[in-house]
Amino acid sequence: MHLLICAATEMEIAALQTAVAKRTLPPAHSIRFLVTGVGIGPSMYQLTKHLCLQKPDLVVQAGIAGTLDPKLLPGDTVVVDADTFGDAGVVENKQFRNLFDLGLQDANLFPYKDGFLLNPFTHWLSLPGLQVVRGITVNEVSTNTDRIQQYRLQWGAQVESMEGASLHYACLQEGIPFLQLRSISNAIGERDKKKWKMKEAVQNLHTELNLLIDKILEL
Repeated sequence: MHLLICAATEMEIAALQTAVAKRTLPPAHSIRFLVTGVGIGPSMYQLTKHLCLQKPDLVVQAGIAGTLDPKLLPGDTVVVDADTFGDAGVVENKQFRNLFDLGLQDANLFPYKDGFLLNPFTHWLSLPGLQVVRGITVNEVSTNTDRIQQYRLQWGAQVESMEGASLHYACLQEGIPFLQLRSISNAIGERDKKKWKMKEAVQNLHTELNLLIDKILEL
């Protein structure tokens, strides 16, 4: 098993790297780490470059996220099975229209299905034992109330990140199994950083990642 764990920032996986360095891995197992940078562009480039040079058996993207679902609380850790790029499009008559609305992208042309980038690797999705949610990926931390509502109603999105759909897109194109794990740090639209739970989110993320690694090594 050759496992790649990636994150947008060092902060999100630093403690995990330290913990993995102290592990004695079984023969023929390896764990590599990749810090891609923040946002759709850097994550897509770094992931694609790595996947073209290496062929991991599984890619795990780990990171924090904002929640669009009031039932998901700061500190909760989830796994994302469907994601899409939410801010590619145009605002016309005060209404945002995405690439599918505009007819510039076929919502069912591979790797898309109904406009989403779905994770087809159901075995891996079930392995963490976490709540499965739908994500949306944008190049901003959303604050516009109309856009946030659209993400909820049109897409049914429950979490928002800046890199998730890049993982789905790159891995689907290369046919490589993947998992996207996210810990909730804040409610989308909440700009008071005192109400964010960044530290708790990262700690819970590391706990779930260590448990996931244990399960993978037992396979």
